[in-house]
Amino acid sequence: MQLKTLLLFAGLAGTSLASADNDPYLWLEGVDDEEALDWVRAENAATASRLTSSPLFEELYSEAKAILNSSSRLPDIHQEGDWLYNFWRDDKNPRGVFRRIDLTGFASDEPAWEVVIDIDALSAKEDQQWVFKGMNCLPEHPENCLVRLSPGGGDAVVSREFNSISKTFLKDGFFLPLAKGGASWIDADTVFVSTDFGEGSMTESGYPRIVKRWKRGTPLSEAELVYEAGVGSVSASASRLRSAGGDIDLVRDGKTFWTSERYQLIDGTLKHLELPLSATINGAFQGRLIISLKEDWTRGDTIFPQGAVLIADTTALQTGGTGAIEVMIEPDDITVVQSVATTDSTVLVNVLENVRGRIYRYSPGDEGQWHRTLVDFPDNGSLEITSTDDSTGNFYAVYESFTSPPTMYYVASADWQPRKVKSQQPSFDGSKYQTEQYFATSADGTKIPYFVVLAKNAKRDGNNPTHIFSYGGFRNSLTPSYSGSYEDLSGAYGKLWLDRGGVFVLANIRGGGEFGPQWHAAALKENHYRAFEDFEAVAEDLFKRGITSPQHLGIEGRSNGGLLVGATMIRRPDLYGAVICGVPLLDMQRYHKLLAGASWMAEYGDPDIPEEWAYIKEYSPYQNLSSGVDYPAVFFYTSTRDDRVHPGHARKMAARMKELNQEIWYYENMEGGHGGSTTNDQLAYRLALAYTHLWNQLK
Repeated sequence: MQLKTLLLFAGLAGTSLASADNDPYLWLEGVDDEEALDWVRAENAATASRLTSSPLFEELYSEAKAILNSSSRLPDIHQEGDWLYNFWRDDKNPRGVFRRIDLTGFASDEPAWEVVIDIDALSAKEDQQWVFKGMNCLPEHPENCLVRLSPGGGDAVVSREFNSISKTFLKDGFFLPLAKGGASWIDADTVFVSTDFGEGSMTESGYPRIVKRWKRGTPLSEAELVYEAGVGSVSASASRLRSAGGDIDLVRDGKTFWTSERYQLIDGTLKHLELPLSATINGAFQGRLIISLKEDWTRGDTIFPQGAVLIADTTALQTGGTGAIEVMIEPDDITVVQSVATTDSTVLVNVLENVRGRIYRYSPGDEGQWHRTLVDFPDNGSLEITSTDDSTGNFYAVYESFTSPPTMYYVASADWQPRKVKSQQPSFDGSKYQTEQYFATSADGTKIPYFVVLAKNAKRDGNNPTHIFSYGGFRNSLTPSYSGSYEDLSGAYGKLWLDRGGVFVLANIRGGGEFGPQWHAAALKENHYRAFEDFEAVAEDLFKRGITSPQHLGIEGRSNGGLLVGATMIRRPDLYGAVICGVPLLDMQRYHKLLAGASWMAEYGDPDIPEEWAYIKEYSPYQNLSSGVDYPAVFFYTSTRDDRVHPGHARKMAARMKELNQEIWYYENMEGGHGGSTTNDQLAYRLALAYTHLWNQLK
């Protein structure tokens, strides 16, 4: 293999890769090719030999495992009927158990959970390393559930019907073989299904383009066609939105990642809904649709503004139809709607106000008016509605901040007052730290907010080891979290980083959704470089404030964030001392040809169009690597079973940097999907590698 690499690079050293035609590492895109896997195993072994033998790694690994497996972690719950369900992993159940408890039992100090599915036992019984991907049941029919399982953790799943009363899979129930897509309940004997129906049934992005209605007891091949999207669409799907005022069957044709055509299915006939392609349907309330606008919508003499949330009769959205469209939420400069949850009598809206969480309750009044009430949660953190009871309006929500562990509250409709139910025990002493919000000025003058978490007695002498996490894409909002990033780490960053003298920074750069659709749109396609400029502005602002300096600054991003740190490392290697680049996009000339990459062209552009490749090539990390440049040391991690972002991105970038004599550490988990891990021990191992990398480079 070494000879092959040398021959391929003969005459190429010192140049950047101009096209895929002269890509010497194209063979690393063979996900399961033995030659590529040999390279992966060799790199994994080299990384392990350099990192895992140190006392520091052993300490970090032990601390991470203890936190990730702690029994005090807050369970992530959702309600199905009278039961609260939770998926739980720990040292005794590494692949996890899906379990349940009633509301009274959950409120007790020592809840007695009932195991519904033991994934470790199921994996052993069926000789398959299953990863649990969720269960959904037909409302009020716990005997009719669909369980989704993935071999290795990828997005492609097997769907199997499950009786949650008897806790058994149905031998002759609904079953879908491994594919992206899935099924959703219409009634006890019928499901909507979008899956791989055979040759020609998938889009260029690798998702289903055909939706069918499948009756129990009939073969899948005889399912009734509902809708067929074009191969150029991203995906097609259908679902039944349930509400107290009537159910609504919707079909969605995802034209791009950000645009969709929507249809209502009425008695077998599709009725086109005249909505902006960019609008999002949040759910149904009393037989009407709740809609979020991502751009201004002119309808007759009325202009509904970008960022507004509407409620509409479906008939008002059909050609020639009549009915009402009302504004439920008016947009403003500081408030961004994060999520909308509906119950039979009220609408719960989770918003960000200057990147701080709020939950409002909306109730219908007279003549299209809506009454808004703030639910009184603690301030200066993030909030998430985790479960609702449709019949009562009661709900559970979780509050957390950078230094406050996740705390679950129960809100009953009798008085709408949050009552603390459970809280995770602290993973570190948050009282020693303070959180500050600053604003950096980007290259075009835009103010970019970022949070800094540091010890109260930290010196501003530029010597603090500092870790920036950011994302900057796909409208994803980064909020204050006890895990630091959006990954659920139960406060591990505090123990592995803050308690050892580190400073943590969360950067809310453009491309995300922290300040609404326009914040995201500002970094789309030809303007994607603005995300990099914003990130670089935050780094330089940290230097000006004396918080850190380049040799002490480490940066991290994953997925689109991996592209972010890869691109800014190439643009400004002088700013950083270390990089963590997780499950990344890096070869932007071929990203649209790899796995789900074609679905992201609405975000980045199409490299096959010369005018669009002209701006993509300016930042594509893989194509812009050059010899003679001293890049910061990089730790790459990915997963062989990631069927969303191709592991070839990280493989090829690492190989190219090694050829250029740059310092890289590489770890590829052989399972894990886009999340990168399927057990807590796997996650702890990767965290220990990453933090060992940061401490070795920055202190």
